[in-house]
Amino acid sequence: MEERIQVIGGGLAGCEAAWQMARRGVDVRLHEMRPQRSSPAHSSEHLAELVCSNSLRSDQIGNAVGLLHEELRRLDSLVLAAADATRVPAGRALAVDRERFSSLITDKIEAEPRIEIVRSEVTQLPEGLALVATGPLTSDALAQEIGKLAGDSLYFYDSISPTVYEDSLDMKVLFSASRYEDGEGDYLNIPLNRDEYHRLIDEVLQAEKNPLRDFEKAIYFEACLPIEVMAERGRDTLAYGPMKPVGLIDPRTGRRPHAVIQLRREDEKGSLYNLVGFQTKLTISEQQRVFRMLPGMEKAVFARYGSAHRNTYLCAPELLDERLQMRKRDGLHFAGQIAGVEGYVESAALGLLAGVYLAFRARGKESPLAPITSGIGALSRHLRESRSKSFQPMNINFGLFPPLEELGRLSRKDRNAKLVARALEDLQTWSERVRPEAV
Repeated sequence: MEERIQVIGGGLAGCEAAWQMARRGVDVRLHEMRPQRSSPAHSSEHLAELVCSNSLRSDQIGNAVGLLHEELRRLDSLVLAAADATRVPAGRALAVDRERFSSLITDKIEAEPRIEIVRSEVTQLPEGLALVATGPLTSDALAQEIGKLAGDSLYFYDSISPTVYEDSLDMKVLFSASRYEDGEGDYLNIPLNRDEYHRLIDEVLQAEKNPLRDFEKAIYFEACLPIEVMAERGRDTLAYGPMKPVGLIDPRTGRRPHAVIQLRREDEKGSLYNLVGFQTKLTISEQQRVFRMLPGMEKAVFARYGSAHRNTYLCAPELLDERLQMRKRDGLHFAGQIAGVEGYVESAALGLLAGVYLAFRARGKESPLAPITSGIGALSRHLRESRSKSFQPMNINFGLFPPLEELGRLSRKDRNAKLVARALEDLQTWSERVRPEAV
């Protein structure tokens, strides 16, 4: 019998990789340390738990992440199938019922005979073929082992938005709408006038924050900044960021508010909502005080408070090859956020890639590389071709794709449409070469 491939980490990337290998006839041992040991951000024993937002972002194919959704669907992704099966209304975004989503993936993995789940912490890097997909909250013991290969570790802080119960909100103040859409939309909106907005900024700036530990530095991911960090950059930063009012009209006044806080549904029933873009490291007591000053949230009951946590990742251009393998250690691969991408969908995409590459390797074959013209290939290209000194985790975006060869100027919409068409055409060719029957 072939030796099982070791996958460390039962998050989105690890589960996707294990699933792809099992579909290609490869036995997998999936290690997940919970519930034996948890992380600061996890709260359940389920695999593929979503610890931040419940949104996989835009599902529009003209958007780069929407294209990545479509690519993963065409590649029979477990994560995208689960997301589609548990989606909740969120306008043009793909948001899920987080409990049903992780439960479904857990059930699928547990029912797969080629996957053995081991519920214990891994503190040593395994020999042979293995994948590390431990995510941004890699345990200290394993991080130290990885550090022996990687040298100086790189890290930044990622933040979580608070979640509140819908029935604790004053619906006489909030209104339902999605940006630029007529009628009621999928988001709840808290309108703020100029005075209310500036009062919020004052309170956020003055509020007590959870301090960083002595040995830590505040290096934040620019797309997920805590609100207090944004407020420190300028009093209008939030009004032009997560609180921008564009595309929203308060039906009670018929006017656009000065600023808007949007709340997105967290579960299918609509009993939980998170404050979109309100990542924070305010203390719990200050979150209660400051956020209950907002119109309609005077009696808000919090299901989860915002928090900040360490996010560990590799400098991929220096350390990983084109198949996500550690250059210094043959057979050891990395995927997900620890490999240097940001976002749920991007993590799942790398997990899928790693699963395909490892399945071929287990059979003594070399898999074809994903085309760099596709979203999944463009992500991989970012990891291996970025400048090491300025490398930072990245969400998928059209700027990562090779430029079109056509002459002449195109509008952004037309350019993106051509990038999408090229991506899906090239992906189709690659998918046929890496289908389960081809291994």
